[in-house]
Amino acid sequence: MSEINIGRLKEKCENCSKQQCSKKQSKEGPGSLQEKAVANGEVSEPHQVQQILLSSCLSCEGCLSEEESQRISQQNLEEFKKVLSLNERCDASKHKVLVVSVCPQSLPFFAVKFCLGIPEATQKLCAFLKSLGIHHVFDSTLAAGFSILESQREFVQRFRRRHHDLHALPMFTSSCPGWIRYAERVLGSLVTPHICTAKSPQQIMGSLVKDFFTQQQKLTPGKVFHIVVAPCFDKKLEAVRDEFFNSLLESRDVDCVLTSGEIFQLMEERKVTVESLDSVPLDHVFGEADEAGLVRHEGRGSEGFLEHIFKNAAKELFGFEVNEIVYKTLRNRDFQEVSLERDGETLLHFAAIYGFRNIQTLVHRMRKGRVPYQLVEVLSCPGGCLGGRGQAEGEGGRADKILSQQMEEAYSSLPVRLPEMNPELQRLYHDWLEGQDSPRTLQVLHTQYSQQEQPQTLPPHIQCRRFPTEQIKHLKLYSQLNEYIF
Repeated sequence: MSEINIGRLKEKCENCSKQQCSKKQSKEGPGSLQEKAVANGEVSEPHQVQQILLSSCLSCEGCLSEEESQRISQQNLEEFKKVLSLNERCDASKHKVLVVSVCPQSLPFFAVKFCLGIPEATQKLCAFLKSLGIHHVFDSTLAAGFSILESQREFVQRFRRRHHDLHALPMFTSSCPGWIRYAERVLGSLVTPHICTAKSPQQIMGSLVKDFFTQQQKLTPGKVFHIVVAPCFDKKLEAVRDEFFNSLLESRDVDCVLTSGEIFQLMEERKVTVESLDSVPLDHVFGEADEAGLVRHEGRGSEGFLEHIFKNAAKELFGFEVNEIVYKTLRNRDFQEVSLERDGETLLHFAAIYGFRNIQTLVHRMRKGRVPYQLVEVLSCPGGCLGGRGQAEGEGGRADKILSQQMEEAYSSLPVRLPEMNPELQRLYHDWLEGQDSPRTLQVLHTQYSQQEQPQTLPPHIQCRRFPTEQIKHLKLYSQLNEYIF
């Protein structure tokens, strides 16, 4: 395993709530946490309930196969540096064309770190990446637009067949890989038929780069090395899924995922200052430089799937034009509802549920058959994608609330543009996908999710992971605790 992965693993053990575990680690060595507590005269309660993030449960990596572990271990700064170095050393015929796609939720992180507005910070980031040897730098908002449009269309179809299809509703969003992993490996058939089949923005961007863009540049997919800068470590899990590997072309849609924090770490290692960087505009998948201003989709800390789907469904199904959505906060800011009513009848009832504890509450209700929602936007990180652990973590593995608030303010400063109003999306539907309802659109922009078995054995070179059965018991324990708490 890489140093970064080992460091992450130690951090997970430190944040894990499992009290009796001989495999726990810390930076000070096994058992040091307990010894330190005793030395300070403190005795922790054996059954104290701690706040758990979904990513914390998954990141012990007990649910990963050996092959997946190997793929993920290659997604770090050291491997990225090797790719850059290889391009510098080898002859031109063996060069890889290096392409970086930056997630919209990563841009506020750099804006806050650089003390600049998002447009200015984005150009500085682009300049830094190109100084490393990157050939093209894209913003993946275009791919997010595809994901939103396909999710909108799928929800309307599911709603219309809800009376004769038990799995039509509720529909769960599919852009969060931590949530998807949990649904497939732990919840299984209870949830997987309800997950929207639209690919996440990351993987649609992978298809755009490895399919459309390579055609435009007259390149083969294997000639391109595609890196995604994302706010979340779990995006590395998504990139190595089997269905996102083209066996004929022997190429992945996304070759490497680096978090915003890892890129910033690289800047610090190289002692690069913001003042020393030029301002370089982003590139465009159509080949020209992107001089247009940056935009965002609706939603306070994510791609805004709920808001876009809600407004579209209100118009398509009931003829309502919804200009502003009013949220009703339930348990906390990460558990909110929105409804559309007519003459006392509830026509649409959606929910935004972020963070592991809220997800567990949702799952408990679903087991009891008490889910009143037609759509749920599910994200494993509290606060949404802006709160991804790859950029919003402070010291000790805890969320940096001040940084998160600053990123949210920066993100909300960008203008909103509906994906329906983006002519480039319509152009791509026509030129690349042969129409919105074509078989090619279904093939390129959609996937399937189903129950998956836990691997039966752990990789021999990783001894500090919990066994899958222990992990499942751990998750069940927290389900029971949440049932008691809530």
